[in-house]
Formats: sequence, structure tokens, C-alpha cells
Amino acid sequence: MNSLRALSSNNGSQAGTPLPHFLDNYGFPINPPVKKGKEGDGTVEQEVPTLLHRVKHNRSILSLCVSGELIYAGSQSGEILVWSIETFQLVKSIQAHQGSVLCLYLSGDESVLFSSAGDAIINVWNAKTFENLYSIYSTFDVGDVFCVVYSSALQTAYFGAQNTSIQWYDLKAKDSRPRPTLTSHPSHRNHRFFDSKGPDGRTTPRPASNDIPPSSRLLEVDPENIVQYAHYGYVYCMLLIDLPPGSEIEGAGGEMLLSGGGDGVVKLWALDRVTSAIKDVKSLSAGDSGVLSMAINDTMLYCGLTDGEICIWDLDTLQLIRSVKSHCDDVLTMSVMGNCIFSGSASGYSRKWNQRFEHMSRWQSHSGLILASAATKRNGRLIYITGGNDDCVAIWDAPALEQSGSQILKSQNDQLLSSLSKLVSFRTVSSDPSYAEDCRRGATYLKQLFKRYGATAALLPSEEGRNPIVHARFGGCGTKGRGKGKTILFYGHYDVIPASESAEAGWQTQPFELTGMNGYLYGRGVSDNKGPCLAALFAAGELVQEQELGADIVFLIEGEEESGSRGFADAVRRNKELIGDVDWILLANSYWLDDDVPCLTYGLRGVIHATVVVESDKPDLHSGVEGSRLNREPTIDLVNLLAKLTSPEGKILIPGFSEPVRPITPGEEEMYTAITNTFANKPDWSHLTATQIKDHLMSKWRFPSLTIHRVSVSGPSNATIIPRAASASISLRIVPDQELSVIKDQLVSYLRSEYSSFNSNNKLNITIDHEAEPWLGDPENDAFRTLEEAIMDVWSEGSEERVRPLYIREGGSIPTARFLEKEFGAPAAHLPCGQASDNAHLDDERLRLVNLYKSKAILKKVFKELPKK
Repeated sequence: MNSLRALSSNNGSQAGTPLPHFLDNYGFPINPPVKKGKEGDGTVEQEVPTLLHRVKHNRSILSLCVSGELIYAGSQSGEILVWSIETFQLVKSIQAHQGSVLCLYLSGDESVLFSSAGDAIINVWNAKTFENLYSIYSTFDVGDVFCVVYSSALQTAYFGAQNTSIQWYDLKAKDSRPRPTLTSHPSHRNHRFFDSKGPDGRTTPRPASNDIPPSSRLLEVDPENIVQYAHYGYVYCMLLIDLPPGSEIEGAGGEMLLSGGGDGVVKLWALDRVTSAIKDVKSLSAGDSGVLSMAINDTMLYCGLTDGEICIWDLDTLQLIRSVKSHCDDVLTMSVMGNCIFSGSASGYSRKWNQRFEHMSRWQSHSGLILASAATKRNGRLIYITGGNDDCVAIWDAPALEQSGSQILKSQNDQLLSSLSKLVSFRTVSSDPSYAEDCRRGATYLKQLFKRYGATAALLPSEEGRNPIVHARFGGCGTKGRGKGKTILFYGHYDVIPASESAEAGWQTQPFELTGMNGYLYGRGVSDNKGPCLAALFAAGELVQEQELGADIVFLIEGEEESGSRGFADAVRRNKELIGDVDWILLANSYWLDDDVPCLTYGLRGVIHATVVVESDKPDLHSGVEGSRLNREPTIDLVNLLAKLTSPEGKILIPGFSEPVRPITPGEEEMYTAITNTFANKPDWSHLTATQIKDHLMSKWRFPSLTIHRVSVSGPSNATIIPRAASASISLRIVPDQELSVIKDQLVSYLRSEYSSFNSNNKLNITIDHEAEPWLGDPENDAFRTLEEAIMDVWSEGSEERVRPLYIREGGSIPTARFLEKEFGAPAAHLPCGQASDNAHLDDERLRLVNLYKSKAILKKVFKELPKK
């Protein structure tokens, strides 16, 4: 028998809803198709559940239970791990036991959590604060405690153990019992092997344990509260049931205990309403196979056995209704919720059954053994949770059998995830013409999504051969008839940079399949910028549905941002009348300074990308034949020219280049001080002084810079060629008050002037490839103040302290920010949605689920409150 086997005895209850199971071409829910299977035991219409999320640990997951808000998991390392069922964020990790956590049980009111383990201890926890309330232990050497259940009516915990006993502790009587001594505590008890005497008759002193709770929290099981040899095998699983009067079982009409053991027997025990003692009233035999897991639905008992069989008893009549060879290996876990029964086996496969125990689907849940499971409902949706020895917990969307496609979507957050999954699946790579059709389909999907949530929407053409702009407008309720209403313009982009889908690529997941893992969503574009765009769309859509939108919200979602926003400016100017007047502009296309503190971005540098080429009128030459000090080589001329751009200390030498840069104001200094106060003690920053942190950030954010990106030469790539041409790609990052046209002229003029002093017969050519103006917002305006208040409200929920955002600038460039401000005469504000570790433009791009949901909540508040300013 496997002593690490465990089953959660509690199926949890309700919370929010999951993703839709099947989607049409636009990501909207439809009735899921069914496939005829080949199982021989009744109707087999397969609906394979959808994997919602996976959370990983470093050891096997042996036990599970679920509440309306939390998933609890017990691990082989003795930890209890707690995740949010809404965001899959790790809430708490508790070192709960010295042995593997074999069972978790949650009380009916979800206030108390029980854990049992290989250390022979049953710990009792506050399920909300995770405070250890009591530690229960037996005076006997029970071995592993495989299962525990709790009767709220009797306030008694029952547990089954490796030594074949069933024991119980009445928590009502804890204060009347004498305080236990530590002599019988498992950590002080002599072990027959490890504490045996050596050749000289002595034993090695046992090290003192620091993990024993105070005696006030220790509860010792009374020897009278033990049934030895409850089974002729390990007691693997237990259930509490309420049987109605009239059943064939003695004592029916109240709560009863069921236990399953390695002897292949299920025993029914009557519970004494006064003493909580148990009395064996009936045994049900499963033959020679051990009973490893149990679940109950009404009066139908489902038992998973060691040989892959599932036995079904009717507890009203005590008849064996059916025995099904369901798995090819041990059935280690059973769960029931609603009209669905789930079984999981040592093969790693789960099966779903209906109430008639007709097989509905089979799928691989884990790459190893399925050791635990739990099921719950979230707003009518069925969630099945599994844990295995592949060190992870998997959360599955397993629709209840009576659900139709029209019932699938209920939660706004689930619809948001569904839509984002579909949008990420479109390979909207603007830099590669072969993805033009995907870009068009992505834009069309966005247009349809806007319309579905109440907006008018259309595709605006940009340049010929370029991707369209999605234009949408949510009309504010009540704005007609009272004069012109306010308008907020939200800008974003649906195009992405390329991502390799080959097995050799650096992605953990498929880049164009949204994958949930450890509280994060992985996929190309999920953070930059599809996730934030949909957060804004759903924020506006929810306000429309709630009739709370007091202003028009206009969306411009372009498809060429990653390729320099080609055609965007001209398209906006052509459609100026359609877009209309704008009062505020919002962007959400950047990231926090770290992974913990929300930020607001109030400044971006501009950029000038240029190519500098020096070429000869001669062809590529052989250096051994033509190499000479009299032969002016283009590569040498280019290197000498590039050296004129900066001093050895990095100062940019273009005359007049830095003169327009404005001095630091006291208000700006305060913003940098707030950042240094926040980050001074963080590991990544602790090696720097406060002054160094400020200098580091200012040099990247508010001062200009020059970069040489690459140098290329003509001809074959061998070491004997004198190239006929050499080119360099350079960029200048510029800041507010540096006029774009002036800096371009200064750059070209300075390079030509310096090159003329070389007296070279090679030709110099300079081209400006791309440009973007810098942007500097006003942190004191209504938009930023409203954003700050919304961030503080949303990110402070559940916290005793108000979370204040940091005001930051960024060294990168977004060309449209300043363009939209100038074109519409409206101030812009920038809300970073993602964390610093989002890996935008890199492998494993991701967005934390919490950030997605809270960004939607923040934008919803801003869309509602800003027009009132």
C-alpha cells in the first residue's frame, strides 16, 4: 500500500465562474460538441474538461480541499499551500507537519481546516487566518494518519490511521480534560528502529524539537476514544453522511461515519450523540481490493479500489448496484459535485461520470499519479481540481451536464479571460506580411467584441498593405439632451512582435495559446498590449451594462505599433470628425518599476533612429592586395565618425544638444525621493545609495542618451575583405523641450561637419528611419489624480494600509502619446498594468491574473469618475 496516498474528504463550495468550454470563431460560447467514445459501460459522450490553470510546487501534492475563495493543498514536504480560487495567486504557505500532509478537511462553515500527516499529528487551523489552533495526537503509535473528518454537530474530529485504528477527539471536552504531558507526544516517543540500542547498549540522544506547540494547544486522544483494528488493513478514507430515517441501517436518521480500508471493506458507524463514540453497524465488502477513496451523492456511495474498479452501493438498501472496471490502475481519488462524479487514478487519468454512472469523458490530468482531488461550483460552473506527484495542482472547467451554451458565461472576469484567450490565439505580428490575415482576423474579433458589449465599432484603414485600426465608441448614458458630454480616448494596440513556436524556443508554453500557470497568464501579447486593451474594453462594457457610464469612451486600437505605428497618424487625421472631440487620453502600455508597487507613468522619452553609411566608389577589395594607409577604408571612416558622437565619459558631443533639457524641479525631486525610499532596502537596489538610485533612474528617464545598435559591412564575412561600404544603426533618446526637428538637424549637421574634416573621398549618407516625440504629462491634472485615487482604492482592498502608486518616467518611447495630445488638444495619462517581470518582447511573456483584474477595476473607476471632474 502507498502510504503517501491521500484524499480530501471535503468538496468545498461556491465562488466566481470559469472560462467557457467551447467558443465560436470570435471566441463566443457555443454548445460544446460531443464525441462518441468506445467505453463499454453505458452511454459514452465525451466532453473533455478545459484546463483553466496550473500551479506548481516542488514536491508531490497529496491532499486537496476547497472553499468558496481558497484552494488548500497538502504536500509531501509537510506544507499546506493556499491559493486564491479567483486569481490562483499563492496566499499562504505553512510548514504544517514534519511528515507528508495526507489529508485536508474543511468544516462545513469553512472556518476550520483539519490536516493529518505522516507525523501522526492532526492539526487544527483557522481557515481564514491560518493560525494553528490545536494539535491532536494519540498515545499509541498510529503511524501515518491517512484521513480525517469533522462533525460540526458533535464538534468531534474522527481520523483513520496506518495501524488500522479509528480514533476521535471531542473538541467540546478539551477544556475539561487534563493538560497532556509530552511523554506520549510522537516527537518524544521512542521509535522501535531509529531509537533502538546499539552494540554497546546505548542510544543516540534525540535532538530537541522546536516544532511542538505550547501545551495549551496540545490535545491528547483519550484511550477510550479509540477503536483498534477498525479494519484489517490501513484506514485509507472516511466520510460523514446524513441518512434519512427508514434506511436499512441501524441508527439511520442522523449523522454516520463511513470508513474504507485496505481490507476491501467499507464500514458504517453510528455516532453517539452524547459521547461521540462510534459503533460498527454494517460492513460492505468490495472483495479482495482495498478501498482507497470514497465519494457520496445522495445515498449512492462510490468507492475507488486498488485494481482500477469502482463499486457503487445504494445506502438505502445496502445493495451493491454496480461494479465498473473504470481505470487500468488504482483509483486513488473520487469526488462528487452536482450531477457529476469524478475519478482519478495512478495512471494520471481522470474520468467524468453522470449520475447513472455513464462514462462521459477521460483525459490526462497529470504526468504521474493523481493523488488528490476536490470539486466545487462557482456561480453555477463546475470546477474540478486535481493534485499529483508531478508537483502541481490542476484546475479544470468541467461543465455540469445540464448546462447549455447560453448558460456558460456568467462572470465578467471569466468572459475577460475567454476573450483574451481568443485574442492571443491570433498571430497578429505586424512586422511579417505572412501574418496579415491573422492581423485582420484579430482586428475583426476585437470589433465584434466591442459590439457585443454595447459599443459602435468599425475598422479604419491605415496605409495600403498595413493593418487596420479598431475604432469603437461606448456612448455615455444620459449625455443626450443636456449638452455636450465628456469623452475619454483610450489608445492601445493589438499587434505583437514575433515569437518562435519551435520546440527549441525558450518558451515554457505555446506563445499563441493563453496558458495559466502559478497565478500568471502566459502568451505573446498578453501584457503588451492585448490584456490591458481588453481590461479597458470590459471596464467600459460593465459600466454600460450597469448604466453607470456618464461619458463617451472612444477606443483607438491600432495594429502597427510594434512596427512604428505606420499609417496611424494619417488615419487619425482622416477620421478626425468620426472620432470627435476628446477631453482626456488614457494609455496602458508599460510596466511597474518592480513586481510589488503600482505605478503611474508621467513621462516618456522620444527617439530618433538613424542609419549612417560610409561607402566607396570602389568594389570590395582584398586587404592583402589593396590594404594601404593611402586607401581610405569606409569602415575606418565610419568608426572614426562614430567616435565623435560621445566623449570617453559618455557625454553626447553634438553642439547644443543638451541645452534645452529642463532642470529638476522640487516636485520632481520629491517623486524620485519616494522611489528611493521604497526601493532602498530591496535586494536589487541595496548596493546603491539613495543618491545613486536617483542618478540611475534620472539618467534613464529624464536625460537624453545615444546608442550605437550595430555596425554592418558589405562583402563576404571573412577576415581578408576591405568592405566597400559600412553602415551603423544609431538612436538618440530625447526628452521634453528637445524639439524633434531641431535635434534631427543638429545630428545630421554635426556628422557632416565632422566627416568633412576627414578629407576622405568616401561618401557619407545619413537617413532618419523612425522618430517619436517625447511626452511629459502633468501629474497634478485630473486624469492622474483620478487614476491615483482608483489605484489606491483597488490595490488597498483587504489591506490595512493605503497603497499609494509611485510616479515614474520611462526611457522608452510611444510615438502616439504626444501625437494624440497635440492632435486633440487633450492631456494624456498612462497607467502601467504589468509588472517589471512580465517579459514583454521576450520569451515567456506573461501577465499576472491579479494585475489584469485590478487593471480592469481601476479603469472602470476612472471611466466613471473622471468625467465628473
